[in-house]
Parts: sequence; structure tokens; C-alpha cells
Amino acid sequence: MSFNIYVLAVILFLSSFMILLSGIPIWSGLVLVSFIFTLIFSPDLISMFPTVVHGSIDSFALLAVPLFILLSAPIAISDCSKDLYETLHKWLYKIPGGLGIASMLGCGIFAALCGSSAATAAAMGAISIPEMRKHGYSPSLATGIIAHAGTFGILIPPSITMILYGIATETSISKCFIAGVIPGLLEILLTALWLIIVFYYRKLSPAKQGAVYYIQDRGAIEFYSWKERFKSLTKVLPFVFIIFGIMGALYGGWATPSESAAVGAVLSIIFVFSIYRIYQLKYIKLILTKTLNESTMILMIMVGALLFAFVSSLLYTTQTLGNLILAIPVGKWGTLFFINILLLILGCFIPPAAVILMIAPLLYPVITGLGFDPIWFAVLMTINLEIGLVTPPVGLNLYIVKGIAPDVPMHKVLMGVYPFLIIEVIVIIALCLWPELALWLPSKM
Repeated sequence: MSFNIYVLAVILFLSSFMILLSGIPIWSGLVLVSFIFTLIFSPDLISMFPTVVHGSIDSFALLAVPLFILLSAPIAISDCSKDLYETLHKWLYKIPGGLGIASMLGCGIFAALCGSSAATAAAMGAISIPEMRKHGYSPSLATGIIAHAGTFGILIPPSITMILYGIATETSISKCFIAGVIPGLLEILLTALWLIIVFYYRKLSPAKQGAVYYIQDRGAIEFYSWKERFKSLTKVLPFVFIIFGIMGALYGGWATPSESAAVGAVLSIIFVFSIYRIYQLKYIKLILTKTLNESTMILMIMVGALLFAFVSSLLYTTQTLGNLILAIPVGKWGTLFFINILLLILGCFIPPAAVILMIAPLLYPVITGLGFDPIWFAVLMTINLEIGLVTPPVGLNLYIVKGIAPDVPMHKVLMGVYPFLIIEVIVIIALCLWPELALWLPSKM
């Protein structure tokens, strides 16, 4: 393969990376790069762009994207996140670090309902960060918990990024969903264990309150009766039912992701209207507008990314980089290590949806060529992108929690996040050592 092809491949991907860093919309940057390179090297193929664009969105599986967003929109504008947090707190307040664990579990459940990391961090953080700080949690710990737990939105099913991975690689979306269950639960378990350890061993005296990481008891001792605990479940259980209903339908093979999302969206609207009484016209308009805006954004990114993949393939750059990666003499695990580093770097600068749509088609033949399972890799890739959500310079969740707690310096937010980054790295290592963590449930479908 000639040197010029390698140079072209590097120029194409570096150009797209630099344009995306310029701050222009992701979809327009990808389209711009695709158009310029096609105009220079194969101008006669520009006439194929409309066909490629139409083909990229002419997919029944894509219906799951707006439907899952429609499922989450009513929940996002209601007080569901507040009730979820309060319910978990009433059940877990006796456990050491129970307030932090309640915040983290609330993020996990809310993430399963909305499928968005940003929405999870914003909704749960606005409620739980002030409460944790009021109960003596350090600003670093309170913001770090929410920034980390918000990332569960792209791993715990149903996840929009898993849908996009399935479409981009022509992999079963249902199996990608199910594959994220055990790794997601493992992340939650390790996070809960860490919070208990922090509660016992990092609890400092009032004289050391200036420390970055501490929990100090404040206020009166709380007590909730069993009656109060069970009563608090009445507003939360219907939404938990939606999660288990969707996962049960997918696991049992009774419905496709799109069909499950449609039923879930209808139930979500019914529950929100009946429980929270927000059925006025202005709320309906807000729900539909939110669904339309977010769906359009994701689909436009998808169109741009698939157009970019089309041009990359035509110029043979995708195949060139794939062969180059496979030719690195470090063995399959060494190659996987460098792929993880690449994903970590990209995740620090580019949103997860864009990374998946751009990189997954490129890496798919590499991963399968190395003998790895693409369903397993979907989970591994997603956890890498989770780390990017809480890592500078972009780190969307960092800025969300900083907006909720503007008095907390960014370096303290980062100090609160770093132990949870170690947890995510541990989960990645565990997945490499025991792929069954991701593959066992899909194999039973």
C-alpha cells in the first residue's frame, strides 16, 4: 500500500478532528470535511450524497431513537427525579454513606429512564448536590458522585449510544442493551462500596473541614417509618416498571427496541400525566419540542458521521487505518490497549454519540479480525466514553455539575471525580479478564 494512502488517511482524520474542535456543530463539521475531500479527490461522487444520506436514515431501527427520547421527555420535566431521590434516601439513610449511595442509585435508575448522561447529571444533581452538601459532604465528593453517576446514562439500558452502535456496526441492538446490564451493575456496586469506605475512613474532624474529600455528620438524626418508606414508593414504582418491562420484552424476544420504546413512551406519558398532573397544553408542547430537538440533533450527527464513513471508505482511508492497526506487532491485547487509549482521547474532546458513529464502523473489522466479540466491544467502548464525559477539556458532566454548584472550583470537582475514574478502569480490566460479564446475558437471549 503506497505511502500516499497513509498520508491521506492521516490528513482526513486529523482534519475532521480539528474541525470538530473548532466548536462548529458536529454534523456540519463532518459534512464539510466529507464534501471537501470528495470535491478534491472524487468530484464525480458528490452526486451520490443524497442517496447516502437517505440510506443512512431509512432504517426501522432508527425509530428507537426518537421514541426513547419521547419516553424520557415527560419524566425530565416532572418531579420524578426529586421523588426518586427522596424515596431512595428514605430506604438507605441508615447505611453508611447512604445519602451518596441514594444519589448514585437515583442516577442509575433515572439514566435507565432517560438514556442520557447529561440529562441524568442535570436532573439528579440539581436535587442531590445541595442535599449532600447540607448533610456535610464535601463539595468535591458531592459533585464527583453526580458527575460520575451521570455517565451511567450511556451504559445502563436502554441507551441511545447503544442504539447508534448497533446501527453503525449492524449489530443486534437488543443484545447491546442487555450486554450493558451486568457491567452497569458492577459499576454501581463498586461505587457504593467506595462510598461506604469513604464514610468510614475519610470522615474527618471539624478542624480539617478544609480538606478536599470528607463527610461530616450535621443536623438532627433522621428517622423514617416503614409506612413513610412504602408510601414513597407509590410515585416511583410505575417508572421502575417501565424499565423492567422494556428489558423483559427485549430479553424475552417479545419486542424489538423500537416497539419496546413505543410502549414505554406511551406508559411514560400516562404515568406522568396521572401522577404529576402536568397534562396542560404548555407541558405537552414542551415534551414534543424537547423530543424533536434532541432527536433531530442525534439524527443529524448520524447523517454527518455516516457520510464521513462513506467518503473514508471510498478514499480507502478506513481500510488503510484498519490494516495499519492490525499490523502493529503487539498482539491482539496490545492492539486493544491502543484502541482503548484512542477512545479515551476522543472521548475527552467529542461527545459519545459522535465518537461511536465515526469510529465504530472503522474499528468493527479490526475488532472482529482480532477475534473479539462486537457485542462485548460495545460495552468496552461505552465505558471508555463514560470516562471522557468526566475528563477535561470537554467533559460535559463536569460543566453540568459546575453549573449546579458554581461556588465549587473546577479543580475540586476533578478531585472528586478521580476515584470513580479508577472504578471505571477496574471495570474495563474486569471485562477484558472476564468477557462473560458482558456476554453471558446476551447468550441467554
